[in-house]
Amino acid sequence: MKTKQTLEVALKDAMRTSNEMRKRVIRLVLAAIKLAEVEKRAPLEEDEVVAILQKDIKLHRETIQGAEKAARPDLIENNLDEITILESFLPPQLSENELRKLAISVIQEVGASSPKDMSKVMNALLKNVQGRASSDVVSKIVRELLNN
Repeated sequence: MKTKQTLEVALKDAMRTSNEMRKRVIRLVLAAIKLAEVEKRAPLEEDEVVAILQKDIKLHRETIQGAEKAARPDLIENNLDEITILESFLPPQLSENELRKLAISVIQEVGASSPKDMSKVMNALLKNVQGRASSDVVSKIVRELLNN
């Protein structure tokens, strides 16, 4: 089942069980997906739906950083709960070791030898890990490997 359909089924379940937070989070994501479909004038592909989920998670993490600076534990807890809900709809995430192995193989594949080749490596690697790792983590690992 595709992620969008999974979200729709989960919304119905959240409505049945009166889980207000889960219902609210899923509705917001479905609204973002619908908006993107209207802008594109076509249904979204699976990787585009996953990208919307990842973008939303990234926004929540940024909100947590701001809440930590403002000493707002209520906002931190709320956003962590929302991240947990959103992550449940993403494909299983790659571990750092798995990601490092993939990065090494892509670096060898494209013949990268210095940090100047980072964009070639990132383009190839992000296609392989779409939805299974954030671009921030991928970038950090590739940078480490190319600098060594």
